[in-house]
Amino acid sequence: MKTSKYSLLTACVTTILAIVVVLPVRAATVKPSAANETPSTHWSLQVHQVDSGNVDLAYSFQIAIYENLVEEVNKTRRFQQVFRDGDHGVSEVPNLLVLKTTVEQYTPGSETRRAVTTVTGATKLTVRSALLTRDGRVVVERTVHGDVHFFGSNLRATHNLARNIAKAIKKTPLPDSATSTALAANKVEPSTK
Repeated sequence: MKTSKYSLLTACVTTILAIVVVLPVRAATVKPSAANETPSTHWSLQVHQVDSGNVDLAYSFQIAIYENLVEEVNKTRRFQQVFRDGDHGVSEVPNLLVLKTTVEQYTPGSETRRAVTTVTGATKLTVRSALLTRDGRVVVERTVHGDVHFFGSNLRATHNLARNIAKAIKKTPLPDSATSTALAANKVEPSTK
């Protein structure tokens, strides 16, 4: 009986030591994926207020999109700093990108219909999101969708939209500062070779 307890104790201690010693070494040798690598240039981002465009969108939706965008872009940890529209001192920040969002389409939904049927009553938002350099050069521009189909408030669509925009930005390769500075100084378009 004592032998089996001793063997079990030895096996447990050996396993714990193996976990403590091997896993940190193994984790240190794993390379991060390209999407998670920090770029050589540390960019900052200024999020502009949401433009409702020609769409009749409640002001609460515009503010919700804006606030969710600031929060979701911060979560990506892709930018050194995230500034709000109108922040003082942004003019002194080097390597600044600007995020502009314009609502293209809005379909109001019904929380009651979603709760009853789960088929109808979806709230849908479609926006044009543009990531620009300080001098207005487009880094990326794309149409992004956000919606809520099943359970949740209508404002949940704004959270889903902001999350989708942040995912798109996280996947976008950012320009290096040398290229950005040279382009701004020379007013030359980047080569596409």
